[in-house]
Amino acid sequence: MTSAARPSLRTTPASPTSQLGSARHKSNLAPRRTKYRKAHKITIPFNTGGSTKGTTVQEGVYGIRLLAPARLSAKQLVAAETALKRKLKVVKGAQVFLRVFPDIPVCIKGNETRMGKGKGSFEYWACRANMGKVIFEIGGPVEIRPEVAKEALRLASAKLPVPTEFVTTASAPRLGNKVLQPAAASSATDGPDSTPAPTSS
Repeated sequence: MTSAARPSLRTTPASPTSQLGSARHKSNLAPRRTKYRKAHKITIPFNTGGSTKGTTVQEGVYGIRLLAPARLSAKQLVAAETALKRKLKVVKGAQVFLRVFPDIPVCIKGNETRMGKGKGSFEYWACRANMGKVIFEIGGPVEIRPEVAKEALRLASAKLPVPTEFVTTASAPRLGNKVLQPAAASSATDGPDSTPAPTSS
């Protein structure tokens, strides 16, 4: 067989994401591509600047908010979303909003491996969520009864490895362990320069 008639093999290397997706913790929630194949395992930082971004319901009407920092895997988020949609199936037109996305690769070293960083193989995708972060929201063009929404979000929170709380659009933002009142939230958002200077009589 001549070289012209011989079937050619694909010489283009596979993308890193396709190789990472072959792990046993495969999930539908995965980024298409990443800049780096591995990421450092860091401690989830605490918001010390006074920002309350992501602690209130924005897209829907009801939601669940984390009461502790956590690293959530894609498998846990999919399980919580599945339980949420299964409960809301009776409400036609109800929508589920996921406020986080697992885009951090988590690598785990095997047994009998010498010490050192960077030797672990890819296991699953995860995301880091701070305390007070809203994870799931439900809403839509139809009205969802509060008792149905609370039960659906309770089933979803049971799939997460972190305590949560039920919040609505009327819930105040949270800064760490403290729930801010409307006056305190506006002052924290505006900053110290927003206070008007006293006028001299």
